[in-house]
Amino acid sequence: MKYIVSFFLFLGVLSCSGQNISVSLESAMRTMQSDPQFAHSIISLFVMESTSGKIVFEKNVQTGMAPASVQKVITSVTAFELLGKDFRYKTFINQGRRGEGRGKTAIIFAGSGDPTLGSWRWKETSEETVLQRISNIIAKSNIESPEMYIDDELFSYQPIPDGWIWQDMGNYYGAGAWGFNWRENQFDLHLRSGETLDRRTEIASTVPGFLKNDITNLVTSAKKGSGDNVYIYSAPYNKEIFATGTVPVGEKDFVVSGSLPNPPETFGRMLTDYLKQITLPVVYSSLEKKRNYEIMFQTRLDSILSPSFDSMNYWFLKKSINLYGEAFVKTIASQHADAGQAGTNRGIPIIQQFWKERGIDPGSLKMMDGSGLSPSNRVTTAALVKVLGFAKGRPWFNSFYTALPEINGIKMKDGYIGGVRSYAGYVKSKSGSEYTFAFIVNNFDGSPGAVREKMWRVLDLLK
Repeated sequence: MKYIVSFFLFLGVLSCSGQNISVSLESAMRTMQSDPQFAHSIISLFVMESTSGKIVFEKNVQTGMAPASVQKVITSVTAFELLGKDFRYKTFINQGRRGEGRGKTAIIFAGSGDPTLGSWRWKETSEETVLQRISNIIAKSNIESPEMYIDDELFSYQPIPDGWIWQDMGNYYGAGAWGFNWRENQFDLHLRSGETLDRRTEIASTVPGFLKNDITNLVTSAKKGSGDNVYIYSAPYNKEIFATGTVPVGEKDFVVSGSLPNPPETFGRMLTDYLKQITLPVVYSSLEKKRNYEIMFQTRLDSILSPSFDSMNYWFLKKSINLYGEAFVKTIASQHADAGQAGTNRGIPIIQQFWKERGIDPGSLKMMDGSGLSPSNRVTTAALVKVLGFAKGRPWFNSFYTALPEINGIKMKDGYIGGVRSYAGYVKSKSGSEYTFAFIVNNFDGSPGAVREKMWRVLDLLK
């Protein structure tokens, strides 16, 4: 009998604890709303007990908010379901001929949208490893001076989702997703600043090196400790790149990264240079030239596999790599759309339909992209919490949970773009209660760092 009484006392403590949390959150939210920094803001917070599904706190949970990178949670969970934990991209290396079989022999690299090809995050995908493997494949084929083509036509011609802004798309985090991606579609700009303020910096080098002549450098020097204030501007398929902003004085090798305007072409040029170094000549034909030919009689020489999806997703969430999210959306389209090239505009409706079938109104998932970079995205905290709740019951949940960053002692994805701070994830309290939550602030004033600290203080109540 005493055990039954103890059990109900325990339940009573949990209930009281839940009520205290709700009261504390209500008080904390009133404090936030009275803060001048949030005078013109919309604040949305949804907290749910993970096991029971009981709502602990809700405010503006059906209001569409710009989510920033917290939107990656939706892309990640959907891709786990629609692509699979063990999904891998395959880049095919084919041999063929132009025309009716009488043309010159060609090597064709058929892209599958793999965002990891040439990435430094895995040894097997690294630039050196991939180029060496391809050179071995070509050498074994015994083809003398083949033409080389890169086929990136699995994905639509438009690599950038609608809604991305000009200030973002030239920087490394604004890289679009092609049917053939290379080095995470990123280039590195090495700058050298003098000891004088407001003086133009010099380009020490670029990686890849041939991009140096395409960059107009307008970056100047600023005071020591001022950090990276460089923005790179470019557009897909455009050879004009320019960099503006400042770096600190006295820097001999200050590295900033931009997005490649044409990753397939960059790969072609880098591979050609690599093969020349080992006296294996090829004739590279550009992406535009390839479109004018029909490659006939293709035979498979080999293929290159990506890491598994759960491994890619680890970096997608942990380092918030926008490219991966955009590639995943287009890959979902290529796997599940009825017809046509795989584009963001085909992948997003599939994601919305998937969640509609699981009780989430498509109106609460107004997604423009897979990464959250577009300021036009609108997602509700209620939808985010439902997605997170769904993930907890899936066999791949441990992989998803491991990929979530640990921030302020909480396993959660964070997001930040202009005027937006966001968090979504899971937290376990000292009393043993587990909570699933989403917390977004839009249109705040002042320091983003100060907003972060104020949001953390609210979330600390759940610990």
